[in-house]
Amino acid sequence: MPRVWDVPVHDSTRVRDARVAAEAAATLAGLDSARTAAASLVATELATNLLKHTRGGQLLVEIVPAPAPADRASPVSFVQIAAIDHGPGIADVPAALSDGFSTASSLGAGLGTCRRVADDFALHSVPGRGTVALARVGARPRAAAPAGLRAGGVNVPFGGAETSGDAWAWVRSGERTTLMLADGLGHGPEAARASTAAVDALHASAHLTPAECLRHLDTALRGTRGAAVAVAQVDSGAQLLRFAGIGNIGARLQEGDRWRALLCRPGIVGVHRPGTLREDRMPWAAGHLLIMHSDGLPSRWTPPADPGVLCADPAVVAAVTLRDAGSAARPVRDDTAVAVLAPTPRDRR
Repeated sequence: MPRVWDVPVHDSTRVRDARVAAEAAATLAGLDSARTAAASLVATELATNLLKHTRGGQLLVEIVPAPAPADRASPVSFVQIAAIDHGPGIADVPAALSDGFSTASSLGAGLGTCRRVADDFALHSVPGRGTVALARVGARPRAAAPAGLRAGGVNVPFGGAETSGDAWAWVRSGERTTLMLADGLGHGPEAARASTAAVDALHASAHLTPAECLRHLDTALRGTRGAAVAVAQVDSGAQLLRFAGIGNIGARLQEGDRWRALLCRPGIVGVHRPGTLREDRMPWAAGHLLIMHSDGLPSRWTPPADPGVLCADPAVVAAVTLRDAGSAARPVRDDTAVAVLAPTPRDRR
């Protein structure tokens, strides 16, 4: 089930909670003692930064798929640590990432060390709007992203629960790369069981088109409470994006300077599947980017406008989208997941 540690960092006791969460996630992901220590250091430093420089923020620790899925191979997991805040931002990001630049009362490691010990590290900050710092730590160095594509996401359980009813995953088969987001009906353990069943079924469906995949998932989710599911697939050889979805999953495709909304059909996968499934097809080009999200995100959210965000790690794009779409005036009423599929930086040009 999608296990997520959502740690609000507003006082010094929460720094310890962040470290404990990272160590628990590392154990669950099967990391050895050295990589567990790396995850612990990163979580402690990022939590300390939130406390000292932003008057608090949110630290999300979760186990995520590898940024580069192997061809029909067993999934590889990473511990992902995301620090999200609405603080003053960082005026000089390169200086903040340099070795020796450390926060007061921290471990003295600094963000530069965090970047070095993590398998992936990304930092996006805008003065006056806030910062997202994100790291992934795995059992072994990751492979390069296949077919010029990469994916990432963030997941927030409702009400600080241990498990989220939302889940995302991605798989590859030849030139087809498929991203799926599932939102189990409601929230809690039974919703998580439905979305986990969708993830498990996806790994046996890498060769199928999105519409075919949804039919397969509909059978796999029988016996669960069902889920809303969207499936997007990029055929790198044909430069084609296919999309199909059932239920209340939002999706927007960036096409140069404009965004296109992609629509899902009404229904519940595993409970009530439409008799016919529409599969949208459209060109996929180097400048495109796809954001999918569950209904925990407000329907009327504004896509990130900063080109620096859209060229960032997909999980950073997801975290910024989540942060900027929410506010205290719009409390979250459900689990919330955001997943992003994008070209690698060299292929966005």
